[in-house]
Amino acid sequence: MNKPGLLRLPILLHAVSLLPLILLVIDTLSGNLTANPIQELTLRTGKLGLIFLILSLSCTPISTLTGWIYVLKARRPLGLYAFFYICLHVMVFIGLDYIFDFNLILTEISEKRYVVAGISAFVLLIPLAITSTEGWMKRLGKKWKRLHRLVYLAAILVIVHFVWLVKSDIREPLIYGAVVFVLLFLRLPPVRKVISKVRRKHLAVYFSK
Repeated sequence: MNKPGLLRLPILLHAVSLLPLILLVIDTLSGNLTANPIQELTLRTGKLGLIFLILSLSCTPISTLTGWIYVLKARRPLGLYAFFYICLHVMVFIGLDYIFDFNLILTEISEKRYVVAGISAFVLLIPLAITSTEGWMKRLGKKWKRLHRLVYLAAILVIVHFVWLVKSDIREPLIYGAVVFVLLFLRLPPVRKVISKVRRKHLAVYFSK
């Protein structure tokens, strides 16, 4: 890909990432959020957070499988968009659903396990979002990678949150869970090593023809 094409990638990434928010605002203003708008806002923002989290986690496996290094540049913005939509999800829960009644919110946390899983995932993602800059990478050094491995646990907790939330028909969250499982499996060092070796071997055969 040429350099102008590479330069357009961040613009395209931000445009695609903000499109769901624009559609959500349009639906909200036009009253197209079903009979229960707060529940619809909660579900849509939650799913968007999960989808962008999965997209962020997919960057490294895609790079490993294809050798496309530039895909890794999308990992940070996708992760931040995931955090952004999850923040919206939490704000809808706190501000619209429970109208900042923290006593009631604490009761929900103590009584409903899906809330515990969701809040736990959110709390884990906060330090990752804060330390996502180049400056924090330099300050933390090797600790930065160890800290950001918490995203794996956060992703699992989001899936658990989704499964416990829907209660009965868990097919959709299980599909997301299967995707997360595959992505985490592909990130294992031995698996990445084998994939890289196979890819180099196929490339060597291809260019030797």
